[in-house]
Amino acid sequence: MHTQGLPSPIDLHDPSLYTNRELSWLDFYGRVLALADDPTTPLLERCKFLSICAGILDEFFMVRVAAVQEAAAAQRQPSTPDAMPRDDVVDAVVAQVRELIAVQAEMWTERLRPALATESVLISDLDELSDAQRAAITEMYDRQIAPTLTPLAVGPGLPFPYISGLSLNLGLLVRDPETREQRFARVKVPPGLPRLLPVDGHLVPLEQIMAAHIDRLFPGMQVVECVVFRVTRDADFDISEDADDLLGAVEDQLRQRRFGHVVRLEIEEGASRGMLEELSRALEVGPSETYAVPGLIDMTCLGKISQLPRPDLRDRPWKPLVPARLRSTDSDASIDMFEVIRHGDLLVHHPYDDFSASVERFVANAVDDPSVLAIKQTMYRTSGDSPIVPALIRAAERGIQTVCLVEVKARFDEERNIRWARAMERAGVHVVYGIPGLKTHGKLCLVVRQEGDEVRRYVHIGTGNYNPSTARHYTDVGIFTCDDAVTRDVANLFNYLTGFGRPPEYEKILVAPNHLRNGLIEEIDRVTAAHTNGTPGSVVMKLNACLDGPLIEAIYRASQAGVQVHLIVRSICGLRAGIPGVSDNVHVTSIVGRFLEHARIFCFQSGDDTRVLIGSSDLMVRNLDHRVEVLAPVEDPACKNELLSVLEIMRKDTALAWALDADGTWSRVQPASGDAPFNSQVALMQRASGA
Repeated sequence: MHTQGLPSPIDLHDPSLYTNRELSWLDFYGRVLALADDPTTPLLERCKFLSICAGILDEFFMVRVAAVQEAAAAQRQPSTPDAMPRDDVVDAVVAQVRELIAVQAEMWTERLRPALATESVLISDLDELSDAQRAAITEMYDRQIAPTLTPLAVGPGLPFPYISGLSLNLGLLVRDPETREQRFARVKVPPGLPRLLPVDGHLVPLEQIMAAHIDRLFPGMQVVECVVFRVTRDADFDISEDADDLLGAVEDQLRQRRFGHVVRLEIEEGASRGMLEELSRALEVGPSETYAVPGLIDMTCLGKISQLPRPDLRDRPWKPLVPARLRSTDSDASIDMFEVIRHGDLLVHHPYDDFSASVERFVANAVDDPSVLAIKQTMYRTSGDSPIVPALIRAAERGIQTVCLVEVKARFDEERNIRWARAMERAGVHVVYGIPGLKTHGKLCLVVRQEGDEVRRYVHIGTGNYNPSTARHYTDVGIFTCDDAVTRDVANLFNYLTGFGRPPEYEKILVAPNHLRNGLIEEIDRVTAAHTNGTPGSVVMKLNACLDGPLIEAIYRASQAGVQVHLIVRSICGLRAGIPGVSDNVHVTSIVGRFLEHARIFCFQSGDDTRVLIGSSDLMVRNLDHRVEVLAPVEDPACKNELLSVLEIMRKDTALAWALDADGTWSRVQPASGDAPFNSQVALMQRASGA
C-alpha cells in the first residue's frame, strides 16, 4: 500500500495527551475556592466553601500527597498515563499549594472577613478589642481555658511531644532569664473548646487568647517566641489480601494511623529560623513539606460561621420533595413501595427527591412487611442519624433473613462502620466485611418477597451512599426495579460476595473488577463503529473523576471517528480536550455549586438506540480494579427520559459550569451575550417543585 504523504497515526499512549491526577485535583480545589470568592454567592455560604476547601486540602495531603511522597522515596516509576515523574509531581504540588494558600488567605483577610463585619459578624483579632473586652477575655481565660492546658517542654528527660494530626498547637521558645538556657515547648489548643470564642459580640480565635496569656504557663521564664503550627500525617493504609481477621486488621491500622509520618507542617508566617529548625528536626520534615501560612491556620473552623442563624446571608432552604408516584392523595393511606415498583421502575434524584420518602421508606416497608423473606444491603458510608441500620436490626429481630455488607475499609469512616457492624451482629444480622483486597463500593439494596406462589425480588441501585445526611447535600440518582434479570444479577452478586465461588456472569449489570471497564469500552466502541459506518452517535457521561487510561483511549478513538463526547466531570480529569486529531470532539465541563455533584450517569446514543446506565463507579483504576462496583441499565422509558433530561439541563449550565480548555486550564462558562446565567441546580429544584 502506498502510504507516502499520509500523516503518522497518533500514539494514544503519549503522556502529553494526559493530565496528572494530583494536579487535576488541585484544579478542582481552585474551582471550589472560586465559589468562596464569588460575590453572587451568599456570604455565609462563601464561608462554608472556604471551610470545605480547607477540609479537602487536609484529606489531599493525608492520602494523595502521602502516597506520592512514599512512591518518590521508593523511586517507583509512574503508573498513570501522564507518566509524570514522582519528584516532579511533588514539586508541582508544592508550588501550586503555596499559591492556593496565598489566594485563600488573601480572600479571607481582604474580602470575606471585612464583608462579614459589614453584616455585624465580627471575627476579631485580640488587639482590635477594647481594654474592657480584653479584661473580660482574661477572666474567661482563667476560668475556662487555663484549666485545660498542658505545657510540654523539651529537655533532659523530656522528649519532643507527640503531635497529633490536624491538631492546632502553639510552639514556643522559652528562656530562663538567669541561666539563659532556652527550650522548645508546645501547648496544644484544646479541641474541646470553640475555636472562635464569643466575646461581647466578637468571635476571637482561641489560639490568640492562649498566646496573649501564655507566659502564665511558664512562671519566671521569658517567652522568646510563640507561633501557631499544625501537622498533617499520612492517614492512608492498605490491608493485606491475606488478612484472616479483616476487622482486627482494620482496627490495628486505625491505631497506627495516629502515628503516620508527617506530610505537611503548617506554621504561622514570620516564624524564626530557630523555630523552623526545631520543628523541622523533630518532625522530620524539609522545606518542601513546610508551608508558611499568613493569617488564620486551619479554616475548617469557618464551617461554624456558616451555620450562624442569619438566613439573610445563606441560600434559601431547600426541602426535598416526595416523588409524585410516592405521594398519597389520602392522608391516612400509606404507600406500598412494592406495588409502586411493580407498576414500573422508579427513578429518584436526590436532593431534589426526598431520600426519606423513597430509599428509607423502601427499607422500612421491607422490615414491616410480613411477606418479606430477606433483605440484603451494602453499607459503605452512613451517618449517625441513619434509620437504615436500626431498621436492619429490627428486621433481624423479626426473623427476616438480613444481610449487610459493611465496608470497614471506607476511609475515615472505619470506626463508625465497625460500631454499626458490631451492633448489627449482636442483633442477628449476617454481617459480611467484604473481600480483603477489594472495597465493596456498590450501592445496593435487595428485598426478597413472597407473593402468592411466587418469590419476587426488588432492588434499589444507586450512585450514592445510604446516608441521609449527604443525601441532603449531594446529587445522586437511584433506580428501584423488580426486573427479573437485574434483580437476579444483584442476587448473584450478593451470593458471590457472601459465599465462596468464582465470579458469576451477569446478564444486565456491569460489575467491577471483572467486567465493568470492558463493558464501558464496548459501549463506546459500539457507538464509534456505528458512527464510522454512517449512524450518528454520541457519548455523554456524568461522573466524579475520569482517569483510567484504557477508557480515555476509547474516548479518544470515538472523538477521532467524529463522535461527539461530552463529559461532565466534577473533580479529577486525566484527559485533555480539544487536541487536534485526538480530542477535537471531546467537551469537558465541571459543575461546582450549592450541591456536590455525585451522580454517575452514562449515556451511549447511536441512531435511535440510546443506552443509559447509572451506578457507583467512576473511571478510575481504584474503582475498576480494586473495588466492587455496579452499573445498572435504566431501561424503563420514563426513567431513561428523565435521566436524559437531567443531562441536557446540566449541559446547558452557564452559571456553575467550568470548561476544560485545550491547554489544560479550566475557565468559567459564560452565558451568551444578553442571556441570563442558567443554573442547572436551580433549574432542577424548580423542576422538582413543579415551578
